[in-house]
Amino acid sequence: MLLLYAQLWKGRKTVDNQSQKRQMAAFYIFAVILVGLAANLWVIQVKNGEKYAVMALEQGSRYVSLEDVCRGEILDRNLVPLTGEQKGDRIVVFPFIVEDKETVIQGLSEILGVSSEVVAGLLNGAPCYLPFQLSPEQVDAVKKRDWKGVAVLPVHFRYGGRPLTAQVLGHLGKIASPDELAVLGQQSDKIYHYGDVVGKAGLEAFYEPELKGIRPERAARVFFDAEGNLLKGSVLQVEENIRDNSRQDLVLTIDARIQRVVEEVMDKSIAKGAVVVMEAGTGDLLAMAGRPAYNPAQVEEYMNNGGAEQFIDHCTALYPPGSIFKIAVAAAALGEGTVSSESPFTCSGAKENLIHCWKDEGHGSLNFSRAFAESCNPVFAKVGLSLGAQKIIEYALKLGLTNQSVTGYPVKPDPRQDLNLIGEPNNLVNSSIGQGPVLVTPVQVAAMINTIVSDGIYRAPRLVKEIRKNNGGVARELAGDPGQRAIQSDTAGKLRTLMELVIDEGAGSEASVPFFGSAGKTGSAQVGNTEPSVNAWFTGYAPRSNPRYIVTVMIEDGVSGGQSAAPVFREIMEQILLLD
Repeated sequence: MLLLYAQLWKGRKTVDNQSQKRQMAAFYIFAVILVGLAANLWVIQVKNGEKYAVMALEQGSRYVSLEDVCRGEILDRNLVPLTGEQKGDRIVVFPFIVEDKETVIQGLSEILGVSSEVVAGLLNGAPCYLPFQLSPEQVDAVKKRDWKGVAVLPVHFRYGGRPLTAQVLGHLGKIASPDELAVLGQQSDKIYHYGDVVGKAGLEAFYEPELKGIRPERAARVFFDAEGNLLKGSVLQVEENIRDNSRQDLVLTIDARIQRVVEEVMDKSIAKGAVVVMEAGTGDLLAMAGRPAYNPAQVEEYMNNGGAEQFIDHCTALYPPGSIFKIAVAAAALGEGTVSSESPFTCSGAKENLIHCWKDEGHGSLNFSRAFAESCNPVFAKVGLSLGAQKIIEYALKLGLTNQSVTGYPVKPDPRQDLNLIGEPNNLVNSSIGQGPVLVTPVQVAAMINTIVSDGIYRAPRLVKEIRKNNGGVARELAGDPGQRAIQSDTAGKLRTLMELVIDEGAGSEASVPFFGSAGKTGSAQVGNTEPSVNAWFTGYAPRSNPRYIVTVMIEDGVSGGQSAAPVFREIMEQILLLD
């Protein structure tokens, strides 16, 4: 009897355990389903809530954006827009509301001074703003007519009359193919439509997912009922200060004040070339400008006229550096103890066997400091041979003359830059004076000078500081390079002394900046075989004591670095020093 009772109790316990297991399994399944539903609700209501709200709003209304493009701003380091954005009055029309269309067409034709056929074509389409600039008299004339479905409202335009650093910012264009539309959709979860305006080049293209907005922050709107009919009594409403949290702003290291100075000087003095301004000690790029350039607001005109060179970022393009490369050779020679500042040399000018000097009669007897100041080719050819190709390559690498990257800025690597070519047969002599296979970018040259003024610490250039949320918070910061030692501090000090001598007694006297003092190096690179021309360079810093700015100037089809580029350096440096 007791045995039977024990067996029954054991069976009951087994059944209870199985029931508990089933209950626990059901609980976990229910919990997983609940968590999944909560996650799905979070995605719909929080993560994508604004997107779905915009979609719902679009279904129940029609609107005209009072922004030419819904997009985050590209700002300088002081949060000043670099695109030259501006506002202008435009005529906004909702054709399906207009009651007496023929009267409106004829009236607008008279006010605008365009044919009625053109106006009719615009009024027979979707709601829009008319593409005509308005005078105050025209604005008053339209307002006085008080046509239903027609209004004059200010429209925000991304590009104004004077955008800055256009080749770096890039430009916009319409989505032109289904493939492009598919790629954009894969890059982000934002809404794209065929024909939308998106980034096509430069920062506009690279940061498209961040900059893209999903709704206008100002719009003119009318509402419909569920059947698609205009709501009774509905009037055109102007929506103001709507926050589009999907768009983000790009904050650059560029200083709009300095960029403007650079571009104004270039417009006067440089038809083809580049200027880079870097903040001494940090590696932050304060200005980048190239010529010829273009206006992003009129990009189609430039494309139709075949101006491909106008879209090239000359600041990150490769050029022969000429005697600018002698800075790297001097760094290697001084750093390795191959020469000292007082090492003696002789120059016979055109009679030299290795390579002729630019001074036909020669410099005669001179020391290394004087050879650097006078940019004597035969001396640097001899120094290059004594160093050997590998030492020159080693120091050029340390000074960043192969680093084509810029923090925050997409620079496509150019395989033509290959310092190993210096070691190929018959290349060493020409390479020692910055000719032959040696190629550098203006940004790289500025970074090399920054290494010298930073006591031998190399820092990679930076262009983008942060991506900023629409509400002002920081979404992502792009930190500057803390730096690494490239050359010894005493070597950097010797190079600064040599660069000061270039200004005081050498080929760079035209780069002398009064009161503040300056230092630098000239370069004259011969390019072309059939019709040779000169790329004129000057790179340097100011003030001499506690340098603040590094300026690199490169002018295509110049006379020489001393005659063409040095005066431009001086003018830019004088103006930006006075800004402080």
